[in-house]
Amino acid sequence: MKLAVGLMVACMTFGAAHAEKLTPERVFADPDLSGPLARGVKVSPDGAAVTYLRAKADDQRMTDLWIADVKGGAPRLLIDAASLAPQEKELSEAEKSRRERQGVQTRGVVDYAWDEQGRFILVPVEGDLFLYRLAGGKVTQLTATASDEIDAKVSPKGSFVSFVRDDNLFVVPSGGGAERALTTGGEELKSWATAEFIAQEEMSRPTGYWWSPDESKIALTFVDQTGVDVVERLDVNAAGAAIVRQRYPRVGRPNAVVELHVADVATGARTKVDLGPEKDIYLARVDWAKDGKTLYVQRERRDQRRLDLLAVDPATGASKVILTEETPHWIELTDDFKPLKDGTFLWSSERSGNRHLYHYEGDGRLIAQVTSGDWPVDAVEGVDEARGVVIFGASKDAPVERRIYEVSYKAPAEPKALTSGGGWWTASVAKSGKAFAATYQDPRTPPQTGFYKADGSRVRWIEENRLAEGHPYWPYVSRLREPQFGTIKASDGQDLWWTLVTPPGFDPAKRYPVIVQVYGGPASSMVDKVWMKPEDQLFLEAGFILFSIDNRGTPNRSVAFKTAIDRRMGVLEVEDQLAGVGYLKSLPYVDPARIGITGWSNGGYMTLMTLTAPNSPYAAGVAGAPVVDWSLYDTHYTERFMGTTADNADGYAAAEVTARLGRLKPDTLMIIHGMADDNVTFDNATKAMAVLQAKAIPFEMMTYPGLRHRAGWTQSHRLHRAITTLDFFKRKLNPEPAG
Repeated sequence: MKLAVGLMVACMTFGAAHAEKLTPERVFADPDLSGPLARGVKVSPDGAAVTYLRAKADDQRMTDLWIADVKGGAPRLLIDAASLAPQEKELSEAEKSRRERQGVQTRGVVDYAWDEQGRFILVPVEGDLFLYRLAGGKVTQLTATASDEIDAKVSPKGSFVSFVRDDNLFVVPSGGGAERALTTGGEELKSWATAEFIAQEEMSRPTGYWWSPDESKIALTFVDQTGVDVVERLDVNAAGAAIVRQRYPRVGRPNAVVELHVADVATGARTKVDLGPEKDIYLARVDWAKDGKTLYVQRERRDQRRLDLLAVDPATGASKVILTEETPHWIELTDDFKPLKDGTFLWSSERSGNRHLYHYEGDGRLIAQVTSGDWPVDAVEGVDEARGVVIFGASKDAPVERRIYEVSYKAPAEPKALTSGGGWWTASVAKSGKAFAATYQDPRTPPQTGFYKADGSRVRWIEENRLAEGHPYWPYVSRLREPQFGTIKASDGQDLWWTLVTPPGFDPAKRYPVIVQVYGGPASSMVDKVWMKPEDQLFLEAGFILFSIDNRGTPNRSVAFKTAIDRRMGVLEVEDQLAGVGYLKSLPYVDPARIGITGWSNGGYMTLMTLTAPNSPYAAGVAGAPVVDWSLYDTHYTERFMGTTADNADGYAAAEVTARLGRLKPDTLMIIHGMADDNVTFDNATKAMAVLQAKAIPFEMMTYPGLRHRAGWTQSHRLHRAITTLDFFKRKLNPEPAG
């Protein structure tokens, strides 16, 4: 075992200022304790300004659009969402679902788009579209209909605004004029220009249409869901319940059939793209070449072990495969494909054992591998074609940190770090690649956003969010704790990173209860050098130690680390979490009889799996929205890691929770679930409940009427959930409140 950061016992605080104790009521009140955060950060096309979303100081659920000029001056409010939509509107089911898929938790201005010339900004607000013109600062309302306009875009040259309404694609001149339908006849089960449930939820493809660079054509999907199973679920609200007949493609069952067409914007005439003879495929990505002469399509096989890059002639729809990735495990979809002006393109692949970047000719011939080494590229952030460099994010030094780098794709060499180490960086790169806006955070620093030159030197702050007097967190800063980071070895010798935080007033001579926070799944990691969420601080204030460990299967690691769980979810992840508890028990200040565990979604699943492990070391657990039976989950996510029940019956049986529930110790579990969850549907919870009741094993339950998996959780809901969770662990683990 080795330590990466910090002391074995972290008694350190962040300096003396005030000593107010953080309460649940304050954590979920306004203003946000983490300070003014810049969300949805974008650099204007000319690089002269940075725009971002910022929550109102007196209402964290309402976001406005702000702008900061690169040359200086205070950031200013550009669009006040309340002035455009003073009343919250009842959104359509399509828009509610879209926001759920994207994890949108706010209302008001939740998205926006620049035109490529930097003349105006398209802003959807509460289902209608508004256009802000920088010249004169005037806002024009483009639509005012009973139906929602969703997935709105500005055409590349700024001549049109496009959107989907009632499952059809429309365009309207940006300078004014009548809207025009490019498709007709679309309906819920046979829709135009939309991204199906699976594409939005699991493939990170939120759109179903793509403009050509010259605005003459639009590539668009036609989605047929008639073959997808209807899953009837109760949508239970405070005022009653409704039966929702949701088209939900569960493991091994039919997916939506997706076609791709190319529409002529002037005439509406369409050409169907040849995606190959196999219909049971995933339309993963669509991109236009810079000259508009080629349409690139990424086609993924149903088993997700093969990904083809197709070059399509948009005039005829004819296609040919120019590049193929194959693996015995699964293909990770990315947005790293970048077509370049010279006809070549950038691509990422995990064929070397880590995700790295490659440079290809337009016909698919490899020019050069651009990055290499025992570390993975996380994501391409931008390209500066004038200099021939690609800007990307990576955890090159350690999985718990992320920095921004650049490397030449014309003369590959060691990547150059553009940002400092020690924390977590994300970036939005200008279209030219010559500058970027970036947000940095670490355990000492709430998210700070600045504007940077191409060499990484800061030009100005966008949201400095300095933790100093006047900051919302300042009254509590002396109680902020220094996390430890370290590693232990998995059974196959790979490093498992962990983090541990002790409560204020920590005394190493005492023994403390521990709350293990877990996600444990392939979609997210927990152990990162980021700002601690204030709600997590509540566990510390209650006298708990907080601990997390990233088991095998979590992302941002090597192929071997991620695919160790292939076809056997719930096995190695549990083994690694138990190894983490073994490490905890070796610490003299941990009470081994008072260790609890909690997580949401896959973390809820892991909570149930670890509580029901043979001789489980956990004394209590809170499972939030847990998957209980993977056969109840969707195709693209589950089949990626598990195959189908037909070809992996033993794997599904071993990963299923209910067969293990007989080992659950009485009165050690609370299940929390939203009663309108359309992702991890509520029948997961009821299946576990029924088994526990049949076995007469006492447990606790908290349900939330009307709430989905992510969206809709207000501050009041989150406060209630936090209080409920804390109360459960206090009763079960008996902590001594922090000093």
